[in-house]
Amino acid sequence: MTSLGVSNLCKSYGALKVTDDVSLSVESGELHAIIGPNGAGKTTLISQLSGQLNCDSGSVFIGDRDISRLTMPQRVKLGLARSFQITSILPGFTALENVALAVQAREGSSFRFFGNVADEAPLNTAAMTALREAGLDHRAQVLARSLSHGEHRRLELAIALATQPKVLLLDEPLAGVGGEDAESFVENLQKLKGRFTMVLIEHDMEAVFALADRVSVLVYGRIIATGTPEAIRNDPEVRAAYLGEEEELV
Repeated sequence: MTSLGVSNLCKSYGALKVTDDVSLSVESGELHAIIGPNGAGKTTLISQLSGQLNCDSGSVFIGDRDISRLTMPQRVKLGLARSFQITSILPGFTALENVALAVQAREGSSFRFFGNVADEAPLNTAAMTALREAGLDHRAQVLARSLSHGEHRRLELAIALATQPKVLLLDEPLAGVGGEDAESFVENLQKLKGRFTMVLIEHDMEAVFALADRVSVLVYGRIIATGTPEAIRNDPEVRAAYLGEEEELV
């Protein structure tokens, strides 16, 4: 595990400032949630952290190392993994094969893209461990296209876990997941707490306040408050800025 630091991060599109001088400190082993209304810049921020999107200015650190100039693959090698808001899996491959490809990318294995994963025992073992941690090991041999939406979310998480991250970026993992599936997913994330440093972007306030050690509120590209879930729930500035869209912070 390691800490994640953000210093004066900015991203603009013309006159529109999407992230505006964002500074953030995520402690080692902490689950830090970032909430805010639609259009606040949350996904842009997490894209900057992952390296998918270049920053106009500012810095991103893993521990004491400045990774601001590194590409997304380089950041993954250093232990920064992202679970995407929009799933990016291979529908014609099984859940196991999808995760095995992530293990291959991490280890440089001899796994063949169209080969039989049964011939690669080390890949299978590592992939099954990641699937088990994501609660999807019982669906390992099912084609990704046949998985439910909630199972796709678990597969995304397993793929991220297969890279053996130190810092895990979770971009709306519960989007489109409801009922018992959502409750079970939250239980999975609770089991992972403390093993990784985690940044969670999520609209489900019940999940946020059940999981987060600390919460930051992003509004119009700026962090307006950071604190414990209880402090954020009762912050009048947060309620004024955010509750126009969210009727209640549970």
